[in-house]
Amino acid sequence: MSTSTSSRALAPIGAAGNLFAFALDVGRGLFRRPFQIREFIQQAWFIASVTIIPTALVAIPFGAVIALQVGGLIKQFGAQSFTGSASVLAVVREAGPIATSLLIAGAAGSAIAADLGARKIREELDAMMVLGIDPIQRLVVPRVLASMLVAVLLNGLVSVVGVAGGYFFNVILQGGTPGAYLASFSALAQVEDFWSGEIKALIFGLIAGIVAAYKGLRAGGGPKGVGDAVNQSVVVTFLLLFAVNFVITAIYFQLVPPKGQ
Repeated sequence: MSTSTSSRALAPIGAAGNLFAFALDVGRGLFRRPFQIREFIQQAWFIASVTIIPTALVAIPFGAVIALQVGGLIKQFGAQSFTGSASVLAVVREAGPIATSLLIAGAAGSAIAADLGARKIREELDAMMVLGIDPIQRLVVPRVLASMLVAVLLNGLVSVVGVAGGYFFNVILQGGTPGAYLASFSALAQVEDFWSGEIKALIFGLIAGIVAAYKGLRAGGGPKGVGDAVNQSVVVTFLLLFAVNFVITAIYFQLVPPKGQ
């Protein structure tokens, strides 16, 4: 009984170790040739096609809610002139990468897990290994790289749409002035803020692709097992994204001083 209890307690550690080992295998697969350029292009196009419209639609309320909340809070302190900088920095640093990663994990990650899981239960992966083809180098690496590329591009889209939405709602609904909104942003924002968001999106896309592929390749038990793998990949990705986002944000504030200091 105690052995069973201890094994259950150590199961999450073993799963984390297996996921890390899988990530290392994917890293080694990046340098193997030939690189599957056609598969990479197809996956990048597929991921972009299923995420670009939802991402753009989600970015508008993200920017609007941030602008309304920040604008209302700052107005209580009589610092309306800083509404633009606070809203834009919140979108570029945090909301943009988070929204992008959630949609990459929810739409693209679930599709990757379902595709690889279906191949697993149909024993296609076993057939590939019998033929001497590495499934990680052939299938996983192009999908992970495609997730990273699309995440970076979508983050730029979210930032632009979110900033435009925040500008519109601040100026139209809250009575802000366009000049003050733009002036405060240019006074406090810096290029490092944009690169911080892009690096976050790149890492989040990497995590989403690796977790989805990991769960898909280990699916079993028929169609129900594939469905379970898809659900687990989305949940695990969400948890990892928020934890990694906290770490990256803490490191950023330690390395990059605020503008003007």
